[in-house]
Amino acid sequence: MQIKNKREEVKNMKKILTIALAVVIGLAFVTGVFAQDKPAAAPDKPAKIEKPAKIEKAPKVKVKTFKGEFVSADVAAKTIVAKNDKGEMTFDVSGIKKMPEFMTGDKIRVAYVDKDGKNVAKAVKAEKKPAPKKGKKVVDKPAPPPAPVKK
Repeated sequence: MQIKNKREEVKNMKKILTIALAVVIGLAFVTGVFAQDKPAAAPDKPAKIEKPAKIEKAPKVKVKTFKGEFVSADVAAKTIVAKNDKGEMTFDVSGIKKMPEFMTGDKIRVAYVDKDGKNVAKAVKAEKKPAPKKGKKVVDKPAPPPAPVKK
């Protein structure tokens, strides 16, 4: 009878160990679930969407026009100097991609803005030469060839 009791004891021990192992594994998974962040409770009212702060726009800068004669250009400093009846003005032309070439005395028109105390050119163009007045056409004729000399 002792043998039967020992066998039963071994069976009972196996059952107890299996149950204990199942409890330990179960606890391992459950603690992982509790460690997760809890989702925020759903409010009764929908969340209000905050409006972004108003972005203040910089005041529009007025584009000014300067008409006059081209005086000089400084390639290193990316500036040009032009003059008219009111005086000379220096313009920063670093923002112009394709700068036309001018000769001293050429009539030019500069569209610019005053930015941080500098005259920043937006566009530089050659002034169109005035068209001749209607009426008499001015045509440059070549001089007539000299008459042959008779001997």
